[in-house]
Amino acid sequence: MIADTPHRTDSLDTLGHKLGEAALTLLVRLYPQVRQASNAQLDAACAAMRAQVGPVLDELLTEAREAPTVAHVAFQSAALSLAQAGIQALKDSRK
Repeated sequence: MIADTPHRTDSLDTLGHKLGEAALTLLVRLYPQVRQASNAQLDAACAAMRAQVGPVLDELLTEAREAPTVAHVAFQSAALSLAQAGIQALKDSRK
């Protein structure tokens, strides 16, 4: 059990990176106004996305275990949830 712990950590890290990349891609595609955001607004958007990573990742892993044949749908849903958190932060910063 202990011997494969680094592999699990590496796999989770890889999943996290891919999820982050997908979420940022969706953020830019769904909210093009992000291109006019200041550094402070971008930092707030990223912080909002990071704040959601734990619950979103837990849900993704649960859904993937329960229905592995549609794990790609769970991944896309997770990425969309993170992107939405970033979009909401950007919208809130414009008020």
